[in-house]
Amino acid sequence: MSEATLLSSLRDGVLTLTLNRPAKLNAIDNELAAALLDALQAACVDPAVRVIRLRGNGRAFCAGRDVSAAPTARDLELVQAVASAIVNHPRPVMAAVHGWTVGAGLEWTMDADLVIAADDTRFKLPEASLGVFVTAGLVATLPAAAGLARAKALMLLGEEFGARQAVEWGLIHTTVPAGQLEEASMEACLRLSAMQAGVVTQFKRVLNTIGLDRFNEAIEQESSAMRQLASIRQQ
Repeated sequence: MSEATLLSSLRDGVLTLTLNRPAKLNAIDNELAAALLDALQAACVDPAVRVIRLRGNGRAFCAGRDVSAAPTARDLELVQAVASAIVNHPRPVMAAVHGWTVGAGLEWTMDADLVIAADDTRFKLPEASLGVFVTAGLVATLPAAAGLARAKALMLLGEEFGARQAVEWGLIHTTVPAGQLEEASMEACLRLSAMQAGVVTQFKRVLNTIGLDRFNEAIEQESSAMRQLASIRQQ
């Protein structure tokens, strides 16, 4: 794991993984995505880890993919792999988000089992306007949370929205004042950590099996659509 891009700490069974590119608003590059994937995979076999909390350092949770370089096949592979690791992880994953939570940052958020957002969080899905496709299984997770009609509008129009709207639309669990996010998210994680691990695992597994039964297909379809759009741009 690279300490430059991802920070890790373990407390009372709660593994906190902190995206740590604050100067870039935690925009996702290959190093960050690979470090996060490695940490998630390692946590699968670590008996000390009972809950995973995902958060961002600095002024934002995650501003999406780092667009300072053109997207590559490896970028897509890593973003999709992280999404699958979150959804299929045997431990519950909480996202504690604040500030800008955009693009792939929002998509990873939707993969989490529980989301608590600071009241200053701003969400946006700009992919359609940028000529690229969404990732991280969003075509499964967003309609499951918000319904097909709203999912289409959020993806195609790419309009910015806030934490209160996200709660009302069913995208996230709750919102708290920004200064209370750390405490509130940790408190919820500790409650999960205190439960029987097998019980929590089975709830997550069955709920995702039924509610996100086409998640793996969504990943495949998104990757195919992204490659097709890349091919069109090259013509």
